[in-house]
Amino acid sequence: MLKGKTVVLGVSGGIAAYKTADLASRLTKEGVCVHVLMTQNATQFITPLTFETLTGNKAVVDTFDRNFQWNVEHVALAKKADAFLIAPATANVIAKLAHGLADDMLTTTVLAASCPKIVAPAMNTGMYENPITQDNLRLLKQYGFQVIEPASGMLACKDVGKGRLPDTDTLHAALEDALSPKDLSGLRVLVTAGPTCEALDPVRYITNHSSGKMGYAVAREAALRGAQVTLVSGKTALPVPPGVERVDVTSAQEMFDEVVKRAGEQDMIVKAAAVGDYRPKQKKDQKIKKAGDTMTLTLVRNPDILAYLGEHRRPGQVICGFSMETQDLVENSQKKLMAKHADMIVANNLTVAGAGFGVDTNAVTMITAEDAVPYPVMGKDEVADELLTKLFSIYKSKQ
Repeated sequence: MLKGKTVVLGVSGGIAAYKTADLASRLTKEGVCVHVLMTQNATQFITPLTFETLTGNKAVVDTFDRNFQWNVEHVALAKKADAFLIAPATANVIAKLAHGLADDMLTTTVLAASCPKIVAPAMNTGMYENPITQDNLRLLKQYGFQVIEPASGMLACKDVGKGRLPDTDTLHAALEDALSPKDLSGLRVLVTAGPTCEALDPVRYITNHSSGKMGYAVAREAALRGAQVTLVSGKTALPVPPGVERVDVTSAQEMFDEVVKRAGEQDMIVKAAAVGDYRPKQKKDQKIKKAGDTMTLTLVRNPDILAYLGEHRRPGQVICGFSMETQDLVENSQKKLMAKHADMIVANNLTVAGAGFGVDTNAVTMITAEDAVPYPVMGKDEVADELLTKLFSIYKSKQ
């Protein structure tokens, strides 16, 4: 999502400036053109050379530095920037920005920029909670700045409270949010993700290898694009994507109940969970003891969530299912598309390298009644973005 974008990082004089170096490195590796502007105070905590080495671009400090190619530097960067992030943002810099003061390269460039602007405050708890600082932050929000809430914990001064610069993931997510199209704004999207678990007894259960990564990527991308997202999730180790409401379930029946309860109010439903087709006919109240060399289990069918949704959809609703196959990928998935009355099936072959459970990539074929479009191996976030674009096109055609 950020590849090819230009991001300007403003670094002011706080001990947390070292975290911005990690962000600059990550963005550069992702193909982002990163420019760093530093206050003089910031250079006391981290050197311009560090950022220059990480980004390949000159880290600008002095407004009147003559050692660069001729142009009006602060105006040139302001025009070039797709997003501007000030991290860490000290109380002093926040006060300047809130009142339009421009007495160094950082504040001058921010004032000239019209791109999305994000501020990540980092300071002593008392300074952060001071009513003057809070008023300045409210002013920035009124002027269109996005303000990232600082994290809580032990600060460099040994005080404990709010004021820590958030981690790199949080800063990165704020940039993604700022640069994402909001084409799904106003839509309600429900996503299912992860495995279901069917208990045999209080100790054992039947499940599958799903990590939930594909469904979580869809939920995250939908939220970035402005949708109101509900994620009905089986057991995973994944964090809840920002801006997403997660509903935790264990069994297929629980997932069926939670999805059906919410289905009527959704504009799009993406069934990415790996739902168990069968469950034990009877769950034992006590642990099943070993007895002999074999054991016979009687299984019964779980409710078919996708089929139910297809049969009971409301007008204009878009429904997408997933299909994992080991043979006859397109043929089997086309049959599923018709049988479940879905608008699209996203199919992948478990035997293809880079696709399937537990990995960060996928190779899918997106199947509708009109066509079957194969995609190369991509990151699951890229797959999610393509999927949502196709579903949004289907949604618009139904309205």
